[in-house]
Amino acid sequence: MSSLVDFQIRNLCRNIGLVEPFDPEMVNPASIDVTLGGIIKVEGRSYGRPADRARWINHEIDSDKGFILPPGGFILAHTNEYVRIPNNLESNFQLKSSRGREGINHLLAGYIDPGFKGQITLELQNVNNRHNVVLKKGMRIGQLRFHTLSEIPLRSYAVTGRYFLDEGAVASKG
Repeated sequence: MSSLVDFQIRNLCRNIGLVEPFDPEMVNPASIDVTLGGIIKVEGRSYGRPADRARWINHEIDSDKGFILPPGGFILAHTNEYVRIPNNLESNFQLKSSRGREGINHLLAGYIDPGFKGQITLELQNVNNRHNVVLKKGMRIGQLRFHTLSEIPLRSYAVTGRYFLDEGAVASKG
């Protein structure tokens, strides 16, 4: 398995729509930056239901003020970008280091299978003890790294995945 580099990422973005919309300025030496989409999901009250069945409420990020994520707060968000991972690649979402230094944590659900198509749901938490974090639509939130597989899987995510073709922040499907 080897990582794709800048010119390979650019070529795949242009030729197969690996990441759309594509901005060449977002390409790094071995990754491409992705931005925060405009709709997030915040926890609603579960009213006695188990935590895994808590209601999620869609919230649009204010274009001027952003969204204030309080200390300890947790949201589901999504990338603005739509990705198409071919069957010979896998990908990983990694939080931008600048976001981590602000106190944002991504909760390690960043693996993207071969054959996935859709927007990437992000599980974000403010790990600061006393300070809010402001999230703005379109801010650089993370980066995608791509790795070639030694073989093409017998069944891609298009066949096995629950979140295939999803758009926006999507709550757990089980």
